[in-house]
Amino acid sequence: MIEKIKDQLLNFSVRRKTIKLSELEKLLTTKMPYQDFAGLILPLETDGILTEIAAQGRNNRQPSLAYGYRISRHKLYRTYYKELQQYRHKFHASINLDAYYKLDYTVWRKDLPFLKLINKYLKENGIPKDKAPAPERSFEIVNNEKWIEEGGIEVLHRTKLYDTLNIYPVSDPLMFAVNPKLVAGKYHYHLIIENKTTYQALLPILPKSMFSTLIYGVGNKITKNIENFPSQFPVKGEHRFLYFGDIDRSGITIWHSLQKRQESLPATPFYEACLRKRKAYGKTNQTLNEEALQSFLTYFSEEMSERIKSLLSEGAYFPQEVLRTKELQTILLQTNWREIIGQRKETNVHK
Repeated sequence: MIEKIKDQLLNFSVRRKTIKLSELEKLLTTKMPYQDFAGLILPLETDGILTEIAAQGRNNRQPSLAYGYRISRHKLYRTYYKELQQYRHKFHASINLDAYYKLDYTVWRKDLPFLKLINKYLKENGIPKDKAPAPERSFEIVNNEKWIEEGGIEVLHRTKLYDTLNIYPVSDPLMFAVNPKLVAGKYHYHLIIENKTTYQALLPILPKSMFSTLIYGVGNKITKNIENFPSQFPVKGEHRFLYFGDIDRSGITIWHSLQKRQESLPATPFYEACLRKRKAYGKTNQTLNEEALQSFLTYFSEEMSERIKSLLSEGAYFPQEVLRTKELQTILLQTNWREIIGQRKETNVHK
């Protein structure tokens, strides 16, 4: 029960740093005698997770509780990290929990039931030697053939288990063109294009570029189909992905969803060229994903970021097609893409 209160306090502390005694009582969905309730709250005082607000005083009941408390989010997270450490020792050695130290505890709480099932599967069966399609492996592990497809894949990537569990995807094949001159190289750069018109404009000059592949994203489908890339392009070396889509709410959300599956830097020279064009209006039914936007803007200068925010706030947008074929081809061939990728890697090192 005390762990449940800690979870609820963490969730509550996202909104407020203080909590009233009456609000603490409401956190407990199960009614209980005052003595039992106080028995749950006082240890949180002792641990420093809850600190009384002296000015609000304490009640006259025994044992006495404060009418108001400050919540120590730091100490709650220390408890969370201790829990992670305990599960690190309990779980199968193949389950990597490092990612959870950087994520909100709610992600851990959501994933934990599935991690327990994965742990049970691995301890009873060991690491599977043969590959299996995602629905088959999904059913073996959690008794739900759609779990991996409906979000479980993110759990498996977070814990570095996707390859370990020998899964192959059953999504639509990824559509891309290959630059035959670069297949034997050590470094491979891949450009993902959201729309067909832009893809067709760049395709003829792919052999003259530094990109090993030109990938047609088919809009939102890329967020699922990208998982097929390793099996469709089984070329050894270092692989780096760049992405160019529409500058609108949907396009930025697509990039953000892709970024969670496969790191893909925004191809900023294309986007910046769009921002110098005449903007279009419409697409008022699209929803703004604030998290996606903030992440996207980190790749641009302050000036360009302000332009993008202003553009979206007034209901305007730039489709990829605002750039003509000649412009697209010039940007592709004359940009020092290695320098752009290198600058971003350097930025990440110093963050």
